[in-house]
Amino acid sequence: MPSNRSSNRNHRINPYALDGLMLDIHHSAAGVIWRFRTETMTLATAGAALWELASMITILWALLVTAAAAAIVLACPPYRRFVIRRAWCVHSRHRMQRMFFETRMHTRSGRIPLILRIHPTEVGERALIWCRAGICFEDFEAHTGEIAAACYAREARITRSKRWAQLVQVDIVRRDTLAAHNVIASGLTAKTAPARQKATITTAR
Repeated sequence: MPSNRSSNRNHRINPYALDGLMLDIHHSAAGVIWRFRTETMTLATAGAALWELASMITILWALLVTAAAAAIVLACPPYRRFVIRRAWCVHSRHRMQRMFFETRMHTRSGRIPLILRIHPTEVGERALIWCRAGICFEDFEAHTGEIAAACYAREARITRSKRWAQLVQVDIVRRDTLAAHNVIASGLTAKTAPARQKATITTAR
């Protein structure tokens, strides 16, 4: 009888009850929709706009208008950069979530760190991540190579929050804005090379 009471009491004070509930939600349809919320909202918005155009005009003209709008977005560099950089943000979020799972950077119940925000920068993307209990800044610092490889980036830089230990900032570097795109060879090198060769031959003789 005492054993039953103790087991009931231990079940009531289980510290992982909330984690188990959140894990069930994570594996449910609601969790899938939340993880792919950007794609879901984009498809829903595009579908609603196409439906409204089809109700106003024919479906053929609606498709032509949609294709023309997409062509304009891809043809204009500012719009194209906006779309591409946001697409990289979505891609990096999914890849980091997968990397957290594959490298076992999660809690005992299987909950991975929470990506609070991710936005584009001049060199790539920057993510603000909430560390669950049992995960810390050092765990991210030890997996910088895995983060860079998962996101198809040049490197990954980890920064600790100065105020909150549970917040970690991840900078995904894809390009170096300070690197020279066109390297111009110096003309002095071509002129001084024959002179050096002559001096070497004369010294050898």
